[in-house]
Amino acid sequence: MKIVAIANQKGGVGKTTTAVNLGAALAEFGHRILIIDLDPQANATSSFGLQAVEQTSLYEPLLGDAIITERIFPTEREALFIVPADLDLAGAEVEIARMPNHLTRLAETLKPLHVDETFDFVFIDCPPSLGILMSNALAAADELLTPIQCEYFALEGLVKIVRLIEQVHDSGANKRLELGGIVMTMFDGRTNLSEQVVAEVRQHFGERVYQTVIPRSVRLSEAPSFGKSILEYAPTGAAAQAYRALAREFIERHASPATPPALSQTPASENLET
Repeated sequence: MKIVAIANQKGGVGKTTTAVNLGAALAEFGHRILIIDLDPQANATSSFGLQAVEQTSLYEPLLGDAIITERIFPTEREALFIVPADLDLAGAEVEIARMPNHLTRLAETLKPLHVDETFDFVFIDCPPSLGILMSNALAAADELLTPIQCEYFALEGLVKIVRLIEQVHDSGANKRLELGGIVMTMFDGRTNLSEQVVAEVRQHFGERVYQTVIPRSVRLSEAPSFGKSILEYAPTGAAAQAYRALAREFIERHASPATPPALSQTPASENLET
């Protein structure tokens, strides 16, 4: 089982969209996926047509008052499950901060999942902030997957992510955490800016950047309001095909024993297909 934190300290970059739709695509390909909604806004939860209900989130498990296996719910897609979120998680930020093991509460909470190995991948949809919940996600994860919007400040955001990983290493909370991949989102092939941003990010981060880019799509924005992933809402559209392609690339990366290249590696620019 691989635990992947999907995180970016900035909101509106396609973080939840990627967690939901990459998870759905991997489930479509036969993998058993668990999405943990760790964001009190509960956007991943509502994306599956579920309502935020009290005592269904990780709030009690994080505090040691319940176990995570009691909070796992099926979605309409076979092999795709979710731990919902609710507003109580916002209160968990304060309560966890008072605990002596405040950085590793989530890692402790996830231990039952390692025992039975029910899932192939666990995706943690993190809140868009650098608080206790995101810190716990990074301390529990094997790798970080970062969606980055194709905009001017993309590299600036990535520098902060790299520093955050270094801080997690230095704290001793999780030495194994690595930047597993960068997904470029909201790509608009009609603009030079999107092309330039992708090229610049590839220049600095090399093969850590996924070849698949996620296009800007009205359908992708509409799907959550219908409680569906893009694979159900518009299965033949460009966005659905992009997330299927991302899932294939994700599977290929995790099937290979090779480790990702060093962050300083800067290979030649590569062609992009949209």
